[in-house]
Parts: sequence; C-alpha cells; structure tokens
Amino acid sequence: MAIKLAERERAQAATLPEDDIVGVLLAQHARIRDLFAAVGMQRGEPRRRAFGELRALLAVHETGEEMVLRPVSRRSAGPDVVRARNHEEKQAAKVLAALEKLDVTGPDFDRQLAALEQAVSDHAEREELEEFPAVRAATSQDERRKLGRQLRAVESLAPTHPHPSTVGSPLAQWAVGPFASLVDRARDALSHR
Repeated sequence: MAIKLAERERAQAATLPEDDIVGVLLAQHARIRDLFAAVGMQRGEPRRRAFGELRALLAVHETGEEMVLRPVSRRSAGPDVVRARNHEEKQAAKVLAALEKLDVTGPDFDRQLAALEQAVSDHAEREELEEFPAVRAATSQDERRKLGRQLRAVESLAPTHPHPSTVGSPLAQWAVGPFASLVDRARDALSHR
C-alpha cells in the first residue's frame, strides 16, 4: 500500500509546476515512504544508512512545513488543522528521537519504526486531504512557487535530527534551528568518517 501511495504522490507532484510547494511536499512524502520501505528491507550497515537518510529527511521536511507551509495553512485551512498537524509532528519527533538511540538490529527498533511509519503515513494523508487543497485554493501558482523556493531554502538550513522541543513553535524553530542545524550537520559529518 505504501508503494501505491508513493506512486500516487509522485504522479500528483509531476502535474504541478516546478517549485510549487504542494508538489515539492508531495514528492517528499513519496520519498519518505520509499525510505521507510528501504529501512524495513535492509539489514546491518545498509539499514543504518537508510535510517539516517530517513531521519534527516523527516527532520528537514517537518521543519520546512512548520516554517513555510503552516503560516499559509493557518489562514487557509484554519488554526485547528494547524494545531493538529503540529501535534502529530511533535509526537513523531519524540518517537524519531527515541529511535535514534536504539540499535537498528533490535526488536524494539522494528516495533517503534512500524509505529512511526503508520503515524507519519496518517499525518501525510491528513496534510494531503486537509492542508494542501486549502493552500492551493487560497494561493496563486506564483505564490506557491515562491513558497516552494522558500521551503527549499529553509530545508537547506534545517536541523537533520529531531528536536521535539521546537516542534510547533515557529519562533523556537527560527531561534534554535540554525544552531541545532550546525551541530546536527557536524555530528552527521563526523559519524560518516
């Protein structure tokens, strides 16, 4: 089922103009589903690498959504939708942070990974049903392309590890994010020596 959802998301993204924020996020949702599948199929070092890529994409993706998409969603889909999505992201960030501390070969990792995959999948589907249509209806194509470029810029500077204490707070993301990103990216570089 995850493969079919990823294919659908990729197909939808391909119909949108380059840099359209909805298209960028749909393509990322598809990539996240692909990475969950890759982590599930791999063992040993390849699994650790696949999980590292998944962890980084989830952290960067959620930061970008909170800082760029959510202000527009608040106006177009409403504050209740934004609060619900931010709450889901905070819970996912906590699970992701706990997963980082586990051995990728252990049974606890598999159980928590499966729970995270389901939560992330449900979250993405709610974004695609509740947020994305509202954003598309409330913004022009040019605005969505500008938002997509902003999203990519934010993601290029975003932390690559989960920081649950900043989730749901754009102010905390702006204040802490750049410093957390520097530490995360240095840690990533040192762990890949």
